[in-house]
Amino acid sequence: MVSYADVADLATEAPIIAKARIASVKSVEIKGDTPSLPTRSYHNITVRIDSLIRGEGGLAPRVSFLAVAGSQRPRSGTTVLLYARPGKQSNHVQLISLHALQPWSVELETVTRAVTSEVLSANPAPAILAVGDAFHVPGTVEGESETQIFLKTTTGAPVSLSIVHRPAEATRWGVSLGEIVDDAAVPPARNTLLWYRLACGLPDTLPASSTRGLAVLDAEATRRDYRFVMESLGRCGRTL
Repeated sequence: MVSYADVADLATEAPIIAKARIASVKSVEIKGDTPSLPTRSYHNITVRIDSLIRGEGGLAPRVSFLAVAGSQRPRSGTTVLLYARPGKQSNHVQLISLHALQPWSVELETVTRAVTSEVLSANPAPAILAVGDAFHVPGTVEGESETQIFLKTTTGAPVSLSIVHRPAEATRWGVSLGEIVDDAAVPPARNTLLWYRLACGLPDTLPASSTRGLAVLDAEATRRDYRFVMESLGRCGRTL
């Protein structure tokens, strides 16, 4: 079974997502663009669309596409989920990756629909480009401090992490989506779009550039807090 991150990789990139039933499969050989490129084997697959999960403008009831021939030939009658982009003709689509044709299951469709719903919401969590500047402020009493780490996103939308230490309390952290850092920010729920953006988009360790303006002890504390966040998020979990 593919992981949440695998599904999110597909669902966030595909402008067309559909549940379909394979109607026919034909093997084809396509020569490379130049003599030095080898001939490759493909399956020319035609499917009947059962339901459209995502696709602005709709989709023809039957569409065809090429899939790289693997060890197992797709079988007619099999129900699949396809993640694609429009083709040159209305009844053709192009798979977005080698893994963009998946055997259908209730779980896969449920996760795909959940991710797609978040992606198409009014304020979806943006993809992370890089970690920006970080700041660490010690408190007035021993054991008290706060770290803020700002993230750069593909949309330019502000995202920040805050890690708070209080004496005799468990360390807490949260993520804010907006210009104002929310004191009540909480960690994202696992297997949500925001969790995916962070767990799969953040580097394992805090870049040195993020703490270049901090004193040595503050920089060390900031790196510890970043490690705490990454451990809390858990592994991205990609398998494809």
